[in-house]
Amino acid sequence: MTEATAPHPAGQDGIKLSVRGLSKRYGPTVALHPTDLDLRTGEFMTLLGPSGSGKTTLLMMVAGLLNSNSGDLWIDGKRTTNSPPWERGIGMVFQNYALFPHMSVFENVAFPLRMRKVPEDAIRREVAEVLDMVQLGHTAQRLPRGLSGGQQQRIALARAFVFKPHLILMDEPLGALDKKLRDQLQLEIKNIHLTHDTTILYVTHDQGEALTMSDRICLMNNGRIEQLATPSTLYFRPKSVFAADFLGDSNFIDGTVSASAGEEVAIEAEVARGAVLRGVGEALPKASHARMMVRPERLSLASKAPEGWNALPVTVRQSIFVGGFTRHYVTGPGGLDLVSLELTAGPGSERAAGEETLAVWPPESAVVLAADKDVRP
Repeated sequence: MTEATAPHPAGQDGIKLSVRGLSKRYGPTVALHPTDLDLRTGEFMTLLGPSGSGKTTLLMMVAGLLNSNSGDLWIDGKRTTNSPPWERGIGMVFQNYALFPHMSVFENVAFPLRMRKVPEDAIRREVAEVLDMVQLGHTAQRLPRGLSGGQQQRIALARAFVFKPHLILMDEPLGALDKKLRDQLQLEIKNIHLTHDTTILYVTHDQGEALTMSDRICLMNNGRIEQLATPSTLYFRPKSVFAADFLGDSNFIDGTVSASAGEEVAIEAEVARGAVLRGVGEALPKASHARMMVRPERLSLASKAPEGWNALPVTVRQSIFVGGFTRHYVTGPGGLDLVSLELTAGPGSERAAGEETLAVWPPESAVVLAADKDVRP
């Protein structure tokens, strides 16, 4: 495909990055199958997936740090497939900060501007502005080694933002930080993104990070895009068993499709012959093998099922109080293990081991998926 036939010419459709058929092989090993992807201007998209899923490979090819075997990519409608990294107008933030240890914070942040031969007065103005943005203006004359890990990562963010790049790529930027600091910086990065209308392509294997920060999540598996959707859609309406299992906690119930009309799908549970369970999903062939997915927070324990709800008899194995929530581990027919997550009503919300009750859930909260042998990522 030539530049003249770029799928999203500059200024049209609000597309910042367009990838078409991009792939990468290492001998017989395919790191990324031919992939199509569009990133909208001002969007925060996360590439999420387990190790080896192709997310970092895709990011490195967008950055120009890795050559592709096929396909093309455009940034702001300009074909940049073979352009060197410094001509792509991209800012990058890595896990290891990549700050120059012998340079002051000011000079680290100023470096991209000096490389672009920006006048000195403009450099002072832009660096001061971006350091204030990350609330580290007081550190301008200090060396990186005098800063905490969180402060160093914020300086790395400032350096990526200072020259106002077309696109900012982030590769596991919070992976080396402790949980409290990670949570804090997640919100800071998201706030910077919102207030500065920046376009960000972000790589992580941390599902909580992806759910917190993203406008859309591109879930990857075995070098392919498994599903591309908003965090809410990906969580509540996954398109595959892999997607359902990778993102969040899930209960799975195997069965055989007994009816399928529109988005309504019914299965006969394998563990309880004659027990018909209803859910939502894409049309599936009758008698085909399927898996029903129910999130723990949508599954309740009750003495009686509300009208129209699914129900299975279960025995409580253990209840664990975790503050605002109580997690119930129960066993159903055929040794089926299920988990229910309920708001803690007050003292004594735990259930006694051995208690017999019903696991109940509404059909609209259950997703029926085509069976997938590769359940675990």
